Amino acid sequence: MLASAASPEIILILGGTREAADLAKELVASKPETRIITSLAGRTKEPAPLAGEVRTGGFGGIEGLARYLSENRVTQLIDATHPFARQISANAVEAAKQAGVPLDICTRKPWARQPGDTWIEVETLEQARDAIPPRARVLLALGSQHIGLFASREDVHFVVRMIDPPEEPLELPDHALVLGRPGDTPTVETMLLIAHSITHIVCRNSGGKAAYAKIEAARDLGLSVIMVGRKA
Repeated sequence: MLASAASPEIILILGGTREAADLAKELVASKPETRIITSLAGRTKEPAPLAGEVRTGGFGGIEGLARYLSENRVTQLIDATHPFARQISANAVEAAKQAGVPLDICTRKPWARQPGDTWIEVETLEQARDAIPPRARVLLALGSQHIGLFASREDVHFVVRMIDPPEEPLELPDHALVLGRPGDTPTVETMLLIAHSITHIVCRNSGGKAAYAKIEAARDLGLSVIMVGRKA
């Protein structure tokens, strides 16, 4: 249900990315009379502060999101989620249709290979796992929900970086755990890669600036990046 002309504008941002945080900050500054609400999945226990209002947790599928849009008289929905968060993006399309709310999609472009990059491009995480050579030392730059897939590679040493400590022990047989956010500069990421004698990075082509420093660091060090592409 769309709000009436006299009702305040309410924008819901499906967030969790740096681009979403930047967008919320911009909208709060440029639209002081508008309610700006950013929805987070809740995977990070202590997310960085956001401008405007913050809602945490799932919606309960398409019907739940459509109900939220209608009950809260949202006038615009913006999908600024991670490019690999395909389910919530698909739900947003259908929920916006059901609620009659305009949907804007802000999908960041994938990274493009640059001169000096050594990429092994694959289509799936399974292919990425199989592309790791024996005795490699790998920075596994993936979400925690994808780590278990690599447990069968007992011949590989993994370095896993996570913002929050895992609730359960990692299934990887040979690994080191690094707690913290990705470095903002290639210099910071280079220090991590050298400290752990990393030979390969496994990551998804999420695009954007927030996670690109490790790609630049790998380029500078001449390391191979096993890059999982986006499915059509």
